[in-house]
This record gives sequence, C-alpha cells and structure tokens, in this order.
Amino acid sequence: MKRRFAELTRSWIWILVSVALWCLLWGGLDLKNLLGGLAAALLVFVLFPMPPLGHELTIRPVRFLLFLVRFLYDLCESAIEVGWYSIRPAPQPPSSVIAVTMASRSDFFLSFTGVLCTLIPGSVVVEAQRATGTLFLHTIGTGTPEEAEKARRTVREQEERLLWAFGRREVLEEAGLR
Repeated sequence: MKRRFAELTRSWIWILVSVALWCLLWGGLDLKNLLGGLAAALLVFVLFPMPPLGHELTIRPVRFLLFLVRFLYDLCESAIEVGWYSIRPAPQPPSSVIAVTMASRSDFFLSFTGVLCTLIPGSVVVEAQRATGTLFLHTIGTGTPEEAEKARRTVREQEERLLWAFGRREVLEEAGLR
C-alpha cells in the first residue's frame, strides 16, 4: 500500500484531470466539489492503480493542436448530422456494425481511439478485441459497403492523428507511420 501512495506523485496530472472532471460533473467549482473530487480521485488511484504508460506516450504540441481541432470539427459535424437524422421527414438512416483493425497494437491507443469514436455522435464501440487490435463499432449512415468503408477510413484517420499527437517513435514505427 505504501508503494501505491508513492506512485501518486507520478500520477498528479491524472489526479488533477480527475478532479476537474468531477467538478464538471457536479456542476461547478466550489470547496465541497473540489475536496470530494480529490478524495474520490485519490481513492480510485490508490485502489485501482494504472499501469505505467511512459514507454508509449509523448506529446507533440503542434500535432496535438491539429488533433484537437479536427476532433472538435468531427464532433460538431457528426452532431449536426445526427440531429438532422432525428428531425428530417424520412425513414431512419441505415446502420451497421463495422470492424476496424487498428494500426497500433498498443492497448492504450486501442482504448483511446475507441473512446474518441464513441464520443463522436453517430458511432459507438460495441466491442474491442485486444488480441487482434480490432474495434467493432455500430455506426449510423452506413447502409452500403462504400459508406462502411468510409466509416472505417474515418476511424483509422482518427487513430493516426492520435498516434502522431501522443505516440512515441517506437509506437509510430510499429504502426507503419515512420
């Protein structure tokens, strides 16, 4: 248990992010939310320590900014598209479950790509296979093979931007990007 408390010093940024998310979820920044979020974050980080990720991650500020801008653009574009699907006077759009094989074999990047795809309206990850590096997504608007291939390409491009923003050289080489 002492080792877990010692590891908290290396997780301080994740603890701060967790506290910020806690405050956002509870609707504001006040002393009660701040202390409650800190207590919850410390409890989670002590009881459920994260595996070390230092060997996979680095940050490239320019690539990160490009990644963030494109993610926000995709988020807005998909929200408008899904909103239109819900109010248009037509039948429901076709949907499919598609399989997308990731370029990277990293568990972190597989999970992070899945989270990003789920955050964008119109798609949700229904399964992630760690052994094959495959995400299975339920996507709206994929009634034809061409539309399904376009959705796969979009997910692969999202993963590529993520890898360029955060992946170390070894991870990029493994994914065939260097």
